[in-house]
Amino acid sequence: MAFPGGGMPGMGPFGRPTGGGGGGAATPDFNNLSPEQQQAVMVKQMQAAMESCPVKTVISGGMGFALGGVFGLFMASMSYDTMYATNTKLSDLPWRQQVRAGFKDMGSRSWSSAKGFGMVGALFAGTECVIESYRAKNDLVNPILAGCATGGILGASGGPTASAFGCAGFAAFSTAIEYYLRHG
Repeated sequence: MAFPGGGMPGMGPFGRPTGGGGGGAATPDFNNLSPEQQQAVMVKQMQAAMESCPVKTVISGGMGFALGGVFGLFMASMSYDTMYATNTKLSDLPWRQQVRAGFKDMGSRSWSSAKGFGMVGALFAGTECVIESYRAKNDLVNPILAGCATGGILGASGGPTASAFGCAGFAAFSTAIEYYLRHG
């Protein structure tokens, strides 16, 4: 796989890595490798990128945003006749205004839910990744600590009690989920 400019991402001219110097083995020119070797190099680079905390955080936040949007859309579509902003029942309005109000409500609920889910997903994944990197272990303690930190951060605006309950609640929930995922 040859890249325009005669190299691969992160590589300068003549197959030398860009940025930082220092020791290490000399990197061979990417274009002089066989297709199988090029593929192996690219797979290693993609795996390294997927294991980095910023990428995990962005992916989890994006997936949480998408899931939250779908969840908000579903919940808005399941709600029934509510009071309109002018204290008029929605069913008393003409059909076009009902549809317009319904779509507006679905959009606002979907957006609100998407932001919340995205924030929780990114915060939890980023926190767990940092804890796992710091502890250099992948065990049941990481999601418990990440859940506690996430719940504490989300509840911080409500004061110390809300933060403590958020910590305990998120830790318990993430423990249950992680235990189920590890032990089936």
